[in-house]
Amino acid sequence: MCRLMGYVSPSKTSFPALVGDEFSDFVALSSVHCDGWGLSTVDQNGSNIVLKRKVEAAAQSATFDSIVADNLADGALLHLRWATEGLPISENNTHPFIYGDYSFIHNGSIFPSDVIAPFIDPKFNPLIVGDTDSERYFYLVMTEVEKLGLVAGVKSALAIIKEHGDSTSLNCMLMNRDFFITVSEHNTARKPDWAPDDYYEIKYLPTPEGTLFASSGWNQPGWKTLGNHHAALVNRSTFEIEVIAI
Repeated sequence: MCRLMGYVSPSKTSFPALVGDEFSDFVALSSVHCDGWGLSTVDQNGSNIVLKRKVEAAAQSATFDSIVADNLADGALLHLRWATEGLPISENNTHPFIYGDYSFIHNGSIFPSDVIAPFIDPKFNPLIVGDTDSERYFYLVMTEVEKLGLVAGVKSALAIIKEHGDSTSLNCMLMNRDFFITVSEHNTARKPDWAPDDYYEIKYLPTPEGTLFASSGWNQPGWKTLGNHHAALVNRSTFEIEVIAI
């Protein structure tokens, strides 16, 4: 299980600047979600995606604070990993995953971990370098997005997983230079025994400075909840938010 955070903004900023004082509360979640952290920045008009990944707890990292503060962008994803039991703790298994101008992070587990492999376009197989169901989930999404378009592709990938496998949560964030989509799709009954009922909830906060989405478990005053079985699509040109049933 993992923690997710993402933003899009009209101007270049960072997670600490946009979230404010409560950002330290989110980082503190890495005391449990301690198996790695990763950051990707996806500038709307930029030529590259900046990706940083470390196999360490964010709160104990010597470089986390400076990296997340110094890599300014108008869009970014941040992931705190808590590895699924049995999967190695390694950089290749640390989120985000990227392809082209797409960046992706996931919270949850898919069982069996290889159940979706037959539905991934074979052209992506050489790009899969880790052991996680999350990376395969990403390339399944890419397979369907290339066939059907962004929203229809995400819906199709979710349908394939639900038809052929089992999951605790398919919560994810997918960003490219044009759109930011956040999926809230989870089974509350499959949360960790110690976790509160809202463990899998995704919340969001639209502000003039930018729109934030994040996992729960920390201080989020004024944030809205993205309902389960829904996705939120943000147009990065207009910053309009469309909530879609999935």
